[in-house]
This record gives sequence, structure tokens and C-alpha cells, in this order.
Amino acid sequence: MGNAWRFYHDGFRQMTWGRTLWAIILLKLFVMFVVLRVFFFKPAMSGMDDAQKTECVGQQLEHGR
Repeated sequence: MGNAWRFYHDGFRQMTWGRTLWAIILLKLFVMFVVLRVFFFKPAMSGMDDAQKTECVGQQLEHGR
């Protein structure tokens, strides 16, 4: 365990391009999961009470969507 930890610790510490690439990856994940969710994928059943949600789900199951 100690050797594996030291291997990864030394490898990440000595990265040059790796830090930039990890920053790009994290930025892309943020955009995909936060920004797109907020602006494009709004909850379809927001503002409905439980009875309306039940009816909506039942209709979707009947129509195969």
C-alpha cells in the first residue's frame, strides 16, 4: 500500500500538463452537470402536487414514453 501511494503521490506532484488537463476535465464536468442542468433540463414535474405527479407518470407509462 505504501509503495502504491508513493508512486501516485510522486506522479501527481511532478505533473506538468496533467494539472492543466485535470482542470479542463473538471471544468467540462461542471458545465455538463451544473450549467446544462440549470438551463436546459428543468424538472418536468416541478410545481405539481403528488396527485398530479401520479397522474402524469401514469399517462407516460400508458403511452410508452
